[in-house]
Amino acid sequence: MNIKEYLGYWAEKYKNDLLTDIFPFWIKYGVDRVNGGYYTCVDRDGMLYDPTKSVWFQGRFAFVLAYAYNHIERNEEWLALSKSGIDFIERYCTDSDGRMYFEVTADGTPLRKRRYLFSESFAAIAMSEYAIASGDRTYAEKALALFKLILKYKNTPGLTEPKYLPAFQAKGHSLCMILINTASRIRAAIHDEVLTQQIDESIDEIRQHFMHPEYRALLETVGPNGEFIDTSAGRLINPGHCIETAWFLMEEAAFRNGDKALLETALTILDWSWEWGWDTEFGGIINFRDCRKFPAQDYSQDMKFWWPQTETVIAALYAYQATGDEKYLEMHRQVNEYMYARFPDSQYGEWYGYLHRDGTVAQPAKGNLFKGPFHIPRMMIKAHLLCRELMA
Repeated sequence: MNIKEYLGYWAEKYKNDLLTDIFPFWIKYGVDRVNGGYYTCVDRDGMLYDPTKSVWFQGRFAFVLAYAYNHIERNEEWLALSKSGIDFIERYCTDSDGRMYFEVTADGTPLRKRRYLFSESFAAIAMSEYAIASGDRTYAEKALALFKLILKYKNTPGLTEPKYLPAFQAKGHSLCMILINTASRIRAAIHDEVLTQQIDESIDEIRQHFMHPEYRALLETVGPNGEFIDTSAGRLINPGHCIETAWFLMEEAAFRNGDKALLETALTILDWSWEWGWDTEFGGIINFRDCRKFPAQDYSQDMKFWWPQTETVIAALYAYQATGDEKYLEMHRQVNEYMYARFPDSQYGEWYGYLHRDGTVAQPAKGNLFKGPFHIPRMMIKAHLLCRELMA
């Protein structure tokens, strides 16, 4: 099969799997027709095993539905279901301080609030994407206001409880990277200088603080000014997060008319993270590594989760598009083959989320508070679009 045939096959495969497998599963089993919003804690066959709702996924699925409406087909059911998630967020998931909860009951009673700003980030991208889909600019304005609230809490000392006691001064990669994607998604719906300003700040922070060439690694936790912390937490590499960051940067480089320096940063992160993450014995992207090659402490350190594989598919296609280097097409082939051979459930539909290192299923549930309709459908939409662009 030549390259054009390869890309054409996968362009249609991704779209078909989204329309005939992933969306039908979650629309049937995940949509709450009584209270609005979505469930994600469903077993292998779609049976609800816990009615607790992830606030992350009210935003995440609402975003994906609107994103599919904008880029796959103008399906009015998807648009209505996207609004259902946003309505649920606005009605039940926002505290009096403007911050959002982490989990709520089926009918929206708050259960838990965390220090992290991810619920707000996912709500913001849902609102901005829905604004594009519906033509209702008020949702873009809401997304921008929410982004500015995120920055207020991020940048004001004392507003959010620190993760560690004062003896341990550190910062994490997660918020830095997610703000790139959040700002870029909002920017597609509404203009404000604060969006590109935050992207610039995140790029500088990634380059100057989180990238450590001495280990050929982007680290998850560093000191306030990027200092290397020689502990298990400070040595941690999360290859999936790093690869996701890489494609966020490649997407931004393309937006900036092919910014060569930014593209080089992104490709460096991708290459480093592939070296750390790809399991040469069993295949797949491994969960965690230690940059000094000590054992990683996390109990799931050698497992294969669904989302690092999907993020690598996107990153590899972006890299091939930007460079024409066939090593990235080979990267796509390797991770794609691994992913499709092990994660899809041919009997009940949708995908498993958690594999042991050898690729056997660790647990068969299709969702929980962290796994649901986001990484897989987002990958299918973006990979479909990238394959189509590459064919052209």
